[in-house]
Amino acid sequence: MNPLEQRIIKKIKKEGPITFEAFMEMALYEPGLGYYASENTEIGKAGDFYTSQHLHPAFGSMIGKQLEEMWEILGRPSEFYAVEPGAGAGLMCMDIMDYLHKREIFDSFSYAIAELNPSLQSKQQKLFGKYPDKVSWISSLRELRDIKGCILSNELLDAFPVHLIEMEDGLKEIYAGVENDTIKEIKNISDRSAIFDYLKEFSIELPNGYRTEINLRIRDWLKSVNDVLSEGFVLTIDYGYPAWDYYSDDRNRGTLLCYYRHQLSQDPFRNIGEQDITAHINFSSVKKWGEELGLETLGFCRQGTYLISLGIDKLINELYEKSSDYLFEVAKIKRLIFPGTIGETHKVMIQYKGKGKPELKGFSMKNQAEKL
Repeated sequence: MNPLEQRIIKKIKKEGPITFEAFMEMALYEPGLGYYASENTEIGKAGDFYTSQHLHPAFGSMIGKQLEEMWEILGRPSEFYAVEPGAGAGLMCMDIMDYLHKREIFDSFSYAIAELNPSLQSKQQKLFGKYPDKVSWISSLRELRDIKGCILSNELLDAFPVHLIEMEDGLKEIYAGVENDTIKEIKNISDRSAIFDYLKEFSIELPNGYRTEINLRIRDWLKSVNDVLSEGFVLTIDYGYPAWDYYSDDRNRGTLLCYYRHQLSQDPFRNIGEQDITAHINFSSVKKWGEELGLETLGFCRQGTYLISLGIDKLINELYEKSSDYLFEVAKIKRLIFPGTIGETHKVMIQYKGKGKPELKGFSMKNQAEKL
C-alpha cells in the first residue's frame, strides 16, 4: 500500500465514504502524491499515455498558425498572450515557439504555462533556453488579469475529477469506501441537487443499469477563463461528444478509463496515484456554460478535419518536402488526422470573447457547432 492509498483510507475512516469526485481529486492531484502532482509523473513514450504533441511537431506548428490568425483578428495587439494550463511535457509550447519565432507576431507574443507540479515545471523550463523572455510560469489562472489572446488546452478537461453515477432503482452516486483496509466502490442514493440540475439541463434520461460521469468542474473552469480574458479566444482540444451522443444508449457504462504504462483499465481503485484517470467531456456543457458567460462558440469539429482546413498539407510541404525522411514524417503526421487515430477521437472547439463573430479557417471545411 503506497502513501497516497494510506492517506485516502485514513480520510475515509475519519470522515466516512467520499464521492468518486473527491477520490479522483486525490488520486490525480494530492500534493506530492497524486498522479499529476508527483515528481515521478512521466507523459509520452516513457509514461502512461501520449497526446498529439508527442506524435509530431507539426501539431504545435498548426496551433501556432491558429494563434497567428487570432492575433490578426484582434487587430495585431502589441501584447498577445497564449496561456496553457496543464502543459505536460511542454512540447506543444516549444513547437509553437519554433513555428512563430520568425513571424511578425513574435515581438508581441508571450506564452504563460499554468503548472502546479514543481517537477513538471522544472522539466518544462529546460526546454526553453532559446526563448528565455517569452515563456513564463504561473501556478493558477488567477495570477493573470485582462489579457488579450488565447487560453488553450490539449487534453486538460478530461482530467477534471467527475461525479460517477448509476441508475439503480433511483439515481445512485458512486463513493469510495473502505473494506478490510482496501478502497472499494460503494453506491449511495444521490441527493446532490447539482447532479439533478445537470441531468435536467441537458435533457438526460437514464434507464435502469446505466452508469456514466458528470463533470461539473468545467463550469468553474470557464468562469476562471472568462475572468482572465478581456478579449480573445478559448481553444479546447480533447476527446468527447455532444450531450446527445455522450449519454446515448450505446455508452451505458460511461467513458471512464485509466492508463497505466500505456495499458487501458477501467478500475480506478488500482495503481492509485500511479495511473491516469480520465473521462470524455460533454462538449455541449462547454458550449452552453461558455455562452452563459459571453463566450461565443465559433466552431467545433474533429481534430483531423480542423488541421486539414487550417492547412496542414501546406505545412508538410513547406517543412518536409525536401527532407530525406519525407515519407516517414508524413506517416507520423497522418496519425494526427486520419480516421481511427487521434484525428478522429479528438475534437477542437474554439470560443470567442469580443465584438462580432469572426470566422476561423480551421472550421471552413466543416463546422459542427450546431450539433452541440
